[in-house]
Amino acid sequence: LSQEKLDKSRQERLYFDSYSDVTIHEEMIADHVRTNTYRMAILRNSESMRGKVVLDIGAGTGVLSMFCVQAGAKKVYAVEACSIAEQAAKIVKHNNMEEKIEVIRGTVESVDLPEKVDVIVSEWMGYALLHESMLNSVLFARDRWLRPGGVLLPNRAELYIAPVTDPVVEERLHFWYTIKGQYGIDMSCMSDFARRCMMNSDITVRTVAVEDVLSHPVRFAELDLHSVTAEELRSVRGEFRCESFGSAAVNAFCVYFTVTFPCPDKPLVLSTGPFSPETHWQQALLYLDAPVDVLQDTAVTGEVSMYPSEESARHICIRVDYTIGEQRRQSKTFSIPDWSSDAQP
Repeated sequence: LSQEKLDKSRQERLYFDSYSDVTIHEEMIADHVRTNTYRMAILRNSESMRGKVVLDIGAGTGVLSMFCVQAGAKKVYAVEACSIAEQAAKIVKHNNMEEKIEVIRGTVESVDLPEKVDVIVSEWMGYALLHESMLNSVLFARDRWLRPGGVLLPNRAELYIAPVTDPVVEERLHFWYTIKGQYGIDMSCMSDFARRCMMNSDITVRTVAVEDVLSHPVRFAELDLHSVTAEELRSVRGEFRCESFGSAAVNAFCVYFTVTFPCPDKPLVLSTGPFSPETHWQQALLYLDAPVDVLQDTAVTGEVSMYPSEESARHICIRVDYTIGEQRRQSKTFSIPDWSSDAQP
């Protein structure tokens, strides 16, 4: 048990340390879709902000906290667990907002606020929405610190899936068939090995081109942040059914998310899908073991299950049980590679 606690403590340290470097904060703030959508959502909620108390969870550089002051907040508690909190305090002072923003170094589970809050704002989303699972901290704060009838920004999240083709993978697999023509040596037998290497069980994060999406995306899960529980996040699942646009080879499934902000006029939606402007989240690609050919209107059906990895609660696993056309049902489980596993404790 002590080893388990040590491992968990190390995982937490690795997670928070990853946010201590400037690069990740540069990437997030430079993501105009992300940053500007939050800014617009906060400013459009100025009626809920004016003269009110706000909690910013995982405040980072404090940019969202400062948007809240611009929207009229009386007091903002900017809670940040990693050392970037020192920079946030400098930025707050540099912008003459230290009277209204209190930067608190620590996890939201460990801090003790002097009062309840009217609004919680947080940019908690990870790859495929739930990778890094910071949502648990938001739910803890909601139950501990948010006043009844308080505002959550965002207040809803939705997950979508669609079958896609990947011409780059197709081209790389075909490469091994071209060697004979170039050098007189047949290396086509390498294609199976290449397929296993490329179409593995890793969740691949990259941008999917619109023309490579083979059907209308289908929503398979929705989270209402006012009511969802940490227990329910241990298994987020849903079914999907879609029909292919035309003839193609399905190489993978693409998973992405949207989050919605309540606004007085109409809700504001931040989408990370392939049909929307690109964000740093891109999309999550889940490669099949082998391509499957489809024709127009071929049915693609199945169920998606998302749950925390046994190795690290912050890492997400995605299991897809699927049927394409007349094929028998297949099942595959995916996870994001843990690049920190070789790191020294």
